[in-house]
Amino acid sequence: MSQSKDGILWVVATPIGNLSDMSPRAIKTLEVADLVLAEDTRHTKGLLRHFEIATPLQSLHEHNEEARSPALVEDIRQGKRVAMVTDAGTPAISDPGGRLVGAVLEAGLKVSPIPGATALVAALSVAGIGPMDQGITFYGFVPHKGAARKAAIDRAAANHGAVVLFEAPHRITKTLEELAAIQPDRQAVVCRELTKMHEEIRRDTLSGLSEWARSGLKGEIVVVLDRLKEEKAAAGNDDIDTALQKCLKAGLSARDASAAVAALLDIKKRPVYQRCLELQKA
Repeated sequence: MSQSKDGILWVVATPIGNLSDMSPRAIKTLEVADLVLAEDTRHTKGLLRHFEIATPLQSLHEHNEEARSPALVEDIRQGKRVAMVTDAGTPAISDPGGRLVGAVLEAGLKVSPIPGATALVAALSVAGIGPMDQGITFYGFVPHKGAARKAAIDRAAANHGAVVLFEAPHRITKTLEELAAIQPDRQAVVCRELTKMHEEIRRDTLSGLSEWARSGLKGEIVVVLDRLKEEKAAAGNDDIDTALQKCLKAGLSARDASAAVAALLDIKKRPVYQRCLELQKA
């Protein structure tokens, strides 16, 4: 990596469990940076020690990020190369960092991602939810209690696309129970301790997962709700007759009208054709 004289904020992803997931580019970035911002300096010291990196550390967490951002922006303006990490995964994804990134961008300075591990994408990759044509929504951590928690649970259940939630081990049972109370048969996946020694990935209905979790779960947890599969309502006789009559009035033959209506309503062609002949006789 060429060393730039221009100030920059690097947003550096670090492993979510397995240190082998640390990319060579991330290691080099932390080496050439003038400063590493860490959510917990004690935790990051161990990471830097493991990769023999001696770059100075400074804390940046949810309680001091807003206060420290102006000075850090000025440091970057003056040419300092700053690398930001969190305890695990990608900064600003349910972790500190978003405020600083926003301030640096607002100041017209350079921000660059050093991509790598994130529990969000890791969980989606093993959830087996198939096509994501109805979208993916990430809600982060579920609020602890009160109206905010109820609103978050209701919002997740109402979403027809895939939904990703983070949850703490001491609250996961309650969260699954509350989701199961609304949608007991919705398919979901619980990913626990991703990339770590005791990694576990379990797929079941929300009702089944709720019952399984009652014995207690440990570690970092991601919940993926599968997209809701809407069943098509069966076409009634009136729907078939109306569609056929429109096709016949448009000048289509009985055969062509039947084929079009059968395809439109996703039903078998033969009974539609018989009904079309009846309508013509009538």
